[in-house]
Amino acid sequence: MTGTGNRRNRLRAARLSPRDVAHVGASGLRSRPMRVVLSALGIAIGIATMVAVVGVSASSKAQLLQRLDRLGTNMLVAAPGDPLFSGEELKLPKDAVGRVSRIEGVESAGATGDIDRTVRRSEKIPEGETGGISVKAATEGLLEVLRGRTASGTWFNAANARYPSVVLGHVAAERLGITSPGQQVWMDDRYFTVIGILAPLPLAPDVERSALTGWSASKSLLGFDGHPTSVYERSADAAVHDVRKLLGPSISPESPRDVKVTDPSAALQAKADTEGAFSTLLLGLGGIALLVGGVGVANTMIISVLERRYEIGLRRSLGATRGQIRIQFVTESLMLSGLGGLAGVALGAAATAAYAASGDLPWVVPLWSVTAGFGATLAIGTVAGLYPAVRAARLSPTLALHAA
Repeated sequence: MTGTGNRRNRLRAARLSPRDVAHVGASGLRSRPMRVVLSALGIAIGIATMVAVVGVSASSKAQLLQRLDRLGTNMLVAAPGDPLFSGEELKLPKDAVGRVSRIEGVESAGATGDIDRTVRRSEKIPEGETGGISVKAATEGLLEVLRGRTASGTWFNAANARYPSVVLGHVAAERLGITSPGQQVWMDDRYFTVIGILAPLPLAPDVERSALTGWSASKSLLGFDGHPTSVYERSADAAVHDVRKLLGPSISPESPRDVKVTDPSAALQAKADTEGAFSTLLLGLGGIALLVGGVGVANTMIISVLERRYEIGLRRSLGATRGQIRIQFVTESLMLSGLGGLAGVALGAAATAAYAASGDLPWVVPLWSVTAGFGATLAIGTVAGLYPAVRAARLSPTLALHAA
């Protein structure tokens, strides 16, 4: 009976509920608010950097993908290939647009042709000062194929394409100082009237930098030989692969290899695929800032253990176990890091929103970046709190109370 009574009368450590653990963990933070803010700041900066870098990259990529959806990836361009042995300049046939239009799956086709002329604001400007602007003949169906539009004025039609009229790409208009239709430019010893200015054409940068004249007027007024330099076509999405294989044989049946076929949307697709490649360095810097913040948390917790030896000794003398002391300080470290992580996520999202608003981009913050960033914060908080927690648990109650 005596043995049984002794076993029943043994003291047992009280168990801490999750609420109790949170309470004792938060008590240390509430008593030192300024130190908490400064320690959490390092964590916040690291997480904010990582979230912002990923968010900015994702927002830029989303804009590129939206632009691709709008412009389409079903446009191909056929141009003369590079001569291998003859050394002669290759030319596409004059009826190349008609040949391409007859390919099954092609929905629309248009063309441009290079003209060896210069365009200037007036005849008083030296002929050599071209500003990098080229002169091209354009078919009436070109704008539809490019899915472009005029920022002001109009495009060519059956009437104005026969007269000395010109449509300027938006880059060409800026370089010439043309701001609205109705103004004139000097080409081949005569003035041409500007009837339209194009909006940006991401899939046709050469057209953006050109002065375009009607196909008929180019022949009669500028000596254009009628051979297109570039043939643009739009096809159904499902037919792009087949049309690509047929473009060369259709344009030049006798020598299909003399026709070079390119996909202008490939550059935008590659840019979207590689978007964020240069963010690796910034992510690394964010990771370093996060580690520095973790070191700051660990340092704060060690100082906290040294300052609170009396509290630790008192709790141990009242029956708190070493495990409960460890849980207390690890919880405190987790809370400290968690506060920094939440602040960092908010700052990173806000920075991304500001960048997106300034550049008219969609605001995108991937959920995985927030989850991974906050998870890294908790992991660092756990690691940073382990040593101080173990050190606190090893303090002797008698020595702790005596030192205090």
